Amino acid sequence: MCGIVGYVGDKPVAPLLIDGLRRLEYRGYDSAGLAVLEGGTLTVVRATGKLKALAVKVEAEPPRGTVGIGHTRWATHGRPSDDNAHPHRYGGVAVVHNGIIENHLALKAQLRAKGHAFSSETDSEVFAHLVAEALQGGRPLPDAVRAAVAQVKGTYALVVVAEQDPDCVVATRESQPMVLGLAQGESFVASDVPALLEHTRDVVFMEDGELAVLSRTGILLTDRAGKKVDRPPRRIDWTSTMAEKGGHKHFMHKEIHEQPRAVADTLRGRVLLSEGDVHLEGWNISADEARKLTKLTLLACGTSYHSGLAGKWMVESLAKLPVEVELAHEFRYRDPIVESTHLAVAISQSGETADTLFALREAKKRGAKTLAVCNVVGSAMTREADMTMMTNAGPEIGVASTKAFTTQLVSLYLLAIKLGRLRGHLTAEGARTHFEQLLHVPKLLELALENEPQVKAVAKAFHTAHDFLYLGRGPMHPVALEGALKLKEISYIHAEGYAGGEMKHGPIALIDEKLPVVVLAPREPQVAYEKIVGNIEEVRARGGKVIAVVEQGDHHLRELADHVLEVPASSKLIAPMVATVPLQLLAYHVAELRGNDVDQPRNLAKSVTVE
Repeated sequence: MCGIVGYVGDKPVAPLLIDGLRRLEYRGYDSAGLAVLEGGTLTVVRATGKLKALAVKVEAEPPRGTVGIGHTRWATHGRPSDDNAHPHRYGGVAVVHNGIIENHLALKAQLRAKGHAFSSETDSEVFAHLVAEALQGGRPLPDAVRAAVAQVKGTYALVVVAEQDPDCVVATRESQPMVLGLAQGESFVASDVPALLEHTRDVVFMEDGELAVLSRTGILLTDRAGKKVDRPPRRIDWTSTMAEKGGHKHFMHKEIHEQPRAVADTLRGRVLLSEGDVHLEGWNISADEARKLTKLTLLACGTSYHSGLAGKWMVESLAKLPVEVELAHEFRYRDPIVESTHLAVAISQSGETADTLFALREAKKRGAKTLAVCNVVGSAMTREADMTMMTNAGPEIGVASTKAFTTQLVSLYLLAIKLGRLRGHLTAEGARTHFEQLLHVPKLLELALENEPQVKAVAKAFHTAHDFLYLGRGPMHPVALEGALKLKEISYIHAEGYAGGEMKHGPIALIDEKLPVVVLAPREPQVAYEKIVGNIEEVRARGGKVIAVVEQGDHHLRELADHVLEVPASSKLIAPMVATVPLQLLAYHVAELRGNDVDQPRNLAKSVTVE
């Protein structure tokens, strides 16, 4: 999500750090900062907003030194502010951190009991306190960092400097990217390659559990136990633009492939396996209040509306609570019936979607409890809703939403489990069964992504088509709608999504030998599978070309369909997340073959902030 840059050498470090952070701006951020060491003196400068705000502060009073670290922050814990910006400083230690510390509340309580005072709302500040405490025992900085991370549960890309050891930078990682840069008399570290390309093309990609000590004489890379790791550097030949995209041709392609990590981040810290419950920060509905709820209303537009349609299946199935899914722009103007026993959930990637924000306000004004499911901390919806559930997808640059959709599905699944437990319709053991399935989703998404060559072949066969039809039943109906929307958005091909049962009520008139029909056909639920097979037969009888999204090993549909796109088997509530992947890839490859601007399709904006 966030950007990290670190440097040890003989050049003035402040402008170098700002330049490196500028090359990571594509990742999205809400504040920035840097820490510079000169001798044994540490200077920290931070600013909310765009990087130029930090640059103005630095130019006004330049911190001197040739060792330092910098950071651009995408908020996950705590609103965007100077205090919450990185680097965090305590006791002569400064740290920058990407990731999530799951046990930060427990660690803060332990540290406060020892007299530590915290100056931010973030989970990341804990690291500075833990490292500073470890240094008091006389440990060298690398050992102090090891001692600190040993106490942490979660994920991190962590870079540390300390007044006690002013000529080095220490970096370590766990489930967050980190790359080292090598040059004569200089050492670099960053969260992504673009920050380094101006200075070096010789890099080493760190792996989980490794720790690097950067100095002017080179970089010492060790494993968790302190044993030296010898990994030859890799020469990067990417252009700076390619590097921003991680070697992918487009941001959308990169973000499709980021979905396993994004889903893992959405789940991290929320699944309480031992209790069979969900931890949602800021949740303030008691079991008694949850049992008194009479309706849940999901408010959204576009892709978020489709996630709400899938969420309806989850909530009604697990919490036995009636759900209405409302297009936000219609809800506001139809004098909706809202009562104090209703929970209104606004779903938006940006948290600034005007129609959804207005609908949230309307529901709140009429007495409903409100929850925002959002990807941007500090956005309007997170400020105005009674509660917020962050999707933690990370910045999404491509206009056509991908990882925001899958993380919304995961968030709504967690919400369904939470309400099911509170309302007494789901036991702890039942919740654990759902958790086991959810925790397996990142792997399922990885397996689905491995079948991209299949998808690309189908795209090549149909990229000149004028129309597409998408069919799905049950929880697959919202996926059909989303697949059609993705194709429309970026390929400019007319596409429609329908519930399979609706085909005979009109759309069947469109089917001929020129029409590709994408049919979503997972085996569960069985009754929906049997009905969708009937739809396939009806399409075949009229000459339509069937592209079936099937579970691996479904030989029956392989024989019926003209083309198959395989996905791993999953439960009926997980299947929408998995089946979405080939549809995203299909839209992407069709658009790319047609020569379209995939990341910025015509007439569209990333965040629709007007009615």
